[in-house]
Amino acid sequence: MNPTPRHAVFALVALCGLLVLPGGLISCSSPEGGGGPGEGWTEDIDAALKRAKETDRPVLLNFTGSDWCGWCVRLHKEVFSTDAFKSYADENLVLVTLDFPRRREQSAEIAKRNRALQRKYGIRGFPTIVVLDPSGKKLGTTGYVRGGPPAFLAQIKRITGR
Repeated sequence: MNPTPRHAVFALVALCGLLVLPGGLISCSSPEGGGGPGEGWTEDIDAALKRAKETDRPVLLNFTGSDWCGWCVRLHKEVFSTDAFKSYADENLVLVTLDFPRRREQSAEIAKRNRALQRKYGIRGFPTIVVLDPSGKKLGTTGYVRGGPPAFLAQIKRITGR
């Protein structure tokens, strides 16, 4: 039986998971990207929720492996780094990065908080996008969406109803 494209993607993701060994010996992606802090992103979920309440905007949580996850890097390059996404986000979202790097140092406090949020929202793979309403209630989830900013933003608009 020939694998379908979906099976091929899962096989590739599984292979990448096996190849990314402790110590970063082999990686399936470049170390850049992932929707990291800066350019409107924060790592502080409490500050983000406060801002969301003040501005009546949903919160986009980006669970990412910025320095090892190929799909995370692709989402960053194809969507998060674009003017179309930045323009929409500036007007409509509060952005939070919850990173799980393997080769980059991260404070113990941030790593612990990110793991707790990973458990809270049941995150099993990367990238996973969780959208919260301004009060912190989960509205929905998505991940990498083919089609660049128009397709990704359409998915976010379906989740938020905005």
